[in-house]
Amino acid sequence: MKDKEGLQMTLRFLGIAMIALAASAPGFAQNSAPIVPPASPSTAIDQTTQTEDVGFRRDDGDRMTVPVLLSGMGPYRFLIDTGANRTAISTELASRMNYAQRQPASLHSIAGESRITTALVPSLQLTRKEVRNIHAPLLNGVYMGADGILGTDSLRSQRVLFDFVANTLSIVPSAVPDFRAEPGTIVVQGTRRNGRLVVTDAIANGNKVIVVIDTGSQVTIGNEALRRVLMRDRMLSIPERVVIESVTGEKVTGDYTFVRELQIGGVGLKNLAVVFVDAHTFKQLKLDKKPALLLGMNAMRAFKKVSIDFASRKLRVVIPEHSALDMRLASN
Repeated sequence: MKDKEGLQMTLRFLGIAMIALAASAPGFAQNSAPIVPPASPSTAIDQTTQTEDVGFRRDDGDRMTVPVLLSGMGPYRFLIDTGANRTAISTELASRMNYAQRQPASLHSIAGESRITTALVPSLQLTRKEVRNIHAPLLNGVYMGADGILGTDSLRSQRVLFDFVANTLSIVPSAVPDFRAEPGTIVVQGTRRNGRLVVTDAIANGNKVIVVIDTGSQVTIGNEALRRVLMRDRMLSIPERVVIESVTGEKVTGDYTFVRELQIGGVGLKNLAVVFVDAHTFKQLKLDKKPALLLGMNAMRAFKKVSIDFASRKLRVVIPEHSALDMRLASN
């Protein structure tokens, strides 16, 4: 897609995954605390956090940033990214906070695998609940477009509610009642993969597709397996070339086009903009062989509210009163 001056547009994609390197790797800090792996789907539900609305603002990529305290200082602007299994901070902020660099790690982004350093963040606070001892990747703030990224490792025992009308974010325990009784609510059961919420009850232009909920991407991204299926059935419009910039600054080129209809559970999204790219993220999630989508912010903002429940693995959406969305049926 091109802007008014005919230049190719660059989209930003945040999603990351991180794993520790072996202790024998050069530069490994022997006295560092071990990196704690992401929680399994059986993580205990947080029963203590109280509801607290946090106002978010939109960046130039239509994503959301929220105020976060680090070690009691701030606030700093962090992007909410349900497609990242790790909370990350900028190298610039880590330097200002005097966070010592820790062990190296392997970082997976849309462009591939790279080696990065980490820092131990003693405490992070978004609402009343404080998360302690986060081993955070250190990334360039220019490429993140914020002071940090709030990943699923900071949200895994909770439910995140985005209210796009009030422009607020709520983080509550999974057990706390949400907007289930609100008119226009649809509930979709999902699973968890590498800390992310994944929905398998989805169909793109009549073909089964696996959907990963990803608030860190400006636009929905499709893999090559899905593109091949849709091209075979001649269900894609003529694409335009776009550039996607990863959180590490690397760039990959994709094809920007429209999917006629995406059905997720009981709701259908019409003419959804999708960028098809051979992204490393799909390989890292083991979704490169099956049709799959990373559902980005262009899809999320079609709804009045979106609730992502990591503990119970449920996606809830509220359809606007006057909406072009095709609401097929109500789920409970």
